[in-house]
Amino acid sequence: MSEYQYYEFQALDQPLSREEQEQLRAISTRARITATSFTNTYNWGDLRGNPRHMVERYFDAHLYVTNWGTHRLMLRLPKQTLALTTVQPYCLGHHVEAWTTRTHLLLDLTSEDEGGDWVEGADDSLAALIGVRDELATGDLRSLYLAWLSALAAWELEDDDEEEYQTCPEPPVPVGLDELTAPQRALADFLRVDADLLAVAAQASPAAPKKPTRPTKRELAPLIAAMPQKEKDDLLLRLALGPEPRLRTEILHRLRGTSAPTTIAGRRSAAHLLDAAHTLRTERRKRAEHERAAARAQRLIALAREAESAWQRIEAHIATKKATGYDQAVTLLADLRDAYAHTDQNTEFHQRLARLREHHQRRPSLIQRLDRRGLR
Repeated sequence: MSEYQYYEFQALDQPLSREEQEQLRAISTRARITATSFTNTYNWGDLRGNPRHMVERYFDAHLYVTNWGTHRLMLRLPKQTLALTTVQPYCLGHHVEAWTTRTHLLLDLTSEDEGGDWVEGADDSLAALIGVRDELATGDLRSLYLAWLSALAAWELEDDDEEEYQTCPEPPVPVGLDELTAPQRALADFLRVDADLLAVAAQASPAAPKKPTRPTKRELAPLIAAMPQKEKDDLLLRLALGPEPRLRTEILHRLRGTSAPTTIAGRRSAAHLLDAAHTLRTERRKRAEHERAAARAQRLIALAREAESAWQRIEAHIATKKATGYDQAVTLLADLRDAYAHTDQNTEFHQRLARLREHHQRRPSLIQRLDRRGLR
């Protein structure tokens, strides 16, 4: 398979000027560039620009996917919507990084899986993930916690220092981890968040508060009147300078505040979460194995009850004198052997098998197949 790299950048809060588009064209002559986007696919070579610098300067979101297992999402948010101090507890190694420029906070979320299956022609797009940015801007930190879980699982594979896991604290736990939004579910898939690790983490997450209803004039008027004058002046200035598509959301968030906490203090260590996830995974696999064994036992009992019909089907397959018929006969015979064994009728099965082998001893291809499956 040839090399595959997909780059997508989106400008959300402000379109690119013609001058900025020309600057981006100098980075790539083949990219599709519009006033709000930059997309390109590489089957050889690399993007000449630095994605971090491109997001810092031009874009609000970036997605990068490769066929060797790299998934990367970068987001840029205005500093007033999300503080670096809020994000830092969720940063872990190079998988979750955050930094600020003069005006923005930037997030860099990465998942690597070289052994994962690559689906050529998959729909790689920011569309399913972009909602995460709005959620973060309004104080919903579940996406940060998901990124931390993804990084934690990757860290476990890269490092086996048990003491580090014991001393690595869990970041603040957002409410509603057991009821993710569509963008958050897409992010969990994109970052390959382990389902058992998420289930364990969600055990300490309170239920999310109900979605606020559409605000009314009666509700907002006293809240606006109570706002500090300087804060109102700042918001009006930003509105006049515009455009800021998410300014309304920010204002509503400020006015309504957070009547219920959006996170609770993390009390578990990385080791505790990883161990609990391992226990949950082991128990789930045991249950699945037990269910498969029980289902197989039922199938074998049913086959034993219809043994005569099975023997007739075996003879019919053999009578075709074709390789596929022989294969079907041998497969059914192996199942029938297990059915007889399950119902304590081994002796009867081997007597009938011996007669079958004797009757068809002039069919060497069939006999060889029987021998290979241990049907002697």
